[in-house]
Amino acid sequence: MAERDEDRFLDDIAEVEAEEEARLEDAPEEQDEVETLKAERAALQDKFMRALADAENARKRAAKERTEAENYGGSKLARDMLPVFDNMKRAVESVTDDQREVAGPLIEGIELTMRELIKVFEKHGIRVIDPQVGDRFDPQQHEAMFEAPLPGTKQGDIIQVSAQGFMLHDRILRPAQVGVSSFQG
Repeated sequence: MAERDEDRFLDDIAEVEAEEEARLEDAPEEQDEVETLKAERAALQDKFMRALADAENARKRAAKERTEAENYGGSKLARDMLPVFDNMKRAVESVTDDQREVAGPLIEGIELTMRELIKVFEKHGIRVIDPQVGDRFDPQQHEAMFEAPLPGTKQGDIIQVSAQGFMLHDRILRPAQVGVSSFQG
């Protein structure tokens, strides 16, 4: 009977050795699996970081677009209102003293309406570009309607203002329309 226990003991040792050999043979496969998992984790981490960056870029882009929509969304309406301003200004400028005596309250109402229109423009970031005769021509803010050699002026001086210009925040709605001297003297 002692021999049987001894045989069983030897069988157990043989089994343990066989298991150990099998485990050692599987070790490279486990190592490969660990490396594969590490590579997969790195790839997923990279995708995650890229997704975070994309989300942050989308947030910044949306904020910029929202700000631009707030600042410049009404530019088409504002541009369409400029001829109304021009016509009211011409009407006020063409009034004679005799007409002012006869229709004073009407003319005063037009002037008040024009001032209110300017206040609304300013409230929404629209400002007038009002060049004066003798100022230098600035192609960023002025549009040259004509050139004329006017004695007593320098080349590039504004010699006539046809229409005021307008800016919406930092963008030109309409450049001021001016005549420019081409006198070289």
